[in-house]
Amino acid sequence: MSKDALSAWYADFFTELPNAFWRAAVPPALAAAEVDFIIRTGGLGAGARVLDVPCGSGRHSLELARRGCRVTGLDVSAEAVEHARQAAAAEGLHVDARLGDMADLPADIPVDAAVCMGNAFGYLDHAGTRKFLADLAGLVVSGGALVLDYGFVAEALLPHLELEEPPMTFGGIEAESVNEYDAANSRWITAFTFRRGDEEHRGTSVQHVYTVAEVSRLVTEAGFTRVELYGDTDGTPFRLGSSRLLLVARRR
Repeated sequence: MSKDALSAWYADFFTELPNAFWRAAVPPALAAAEVDFIIRTGGLGAGARVLDVPCGSGRHSLELARRGCRVTGLDVSAEAVEHARQAAAAEGLHVDARLGDMADLPADIPVDAAVCMGNAFGYLDHAGTRKFLADLAGLVVSGGALVLDYGFVAEALLPHLELEEPPMTFGGIEAESVNEYDAANSRWITAFTFRRGDEEHRGTSVQHVYTVAEVSRLVTEAGFTRVELYGDTDGTPFRLGSSRLLLVARRR
């Protein structure tokens, strides 16, 4: 598949089957730990305005709302947004869950913090990533926080690179994956097949791979400063081979 054909892969990837698979795959305790990290490093108190983009099915948005934050969640998947809305309503939480694309953020959401969790930072191509960060800088107030979660940073991905992965089953849904690393364009490309009974969904995901230094430069060029790099939600500093990068920065 061509580079252009994969540039907006996420627009129709996240239908009910993959969404339900990942809802079942991620334990609630992980979302709680991640939100603990966001609140602690972002210095967020009750009433803080937070943008969660993309919010997926709302696991971070809901947990942030439980902690008293005023949350706007944005995601391109109509199924995920509706799930988040229903889950919020069931708990009596107020979450402004909106259908929208991270590549084209609305300009009417001034926030104290913006969070991009679950590896979504790598979805866009280079130009799209620069625009995404610039758009976030336009929404986060001076002194506000940016939190990025990025498992496909080069120093985390490449030391453990294995193209072959066994099938996984969560929530009664089996996911098979075929991976390739596109070295010329620094992209991790995965062809997924999700199955539940007679239902099947096929889709290809793309993660653009940056080094830690590149991510830090992109963030500071967009208008953020005081970049901090963590390897886990417990505050461990990021090192070569860490399983993920958690980057925290402040709006100038």
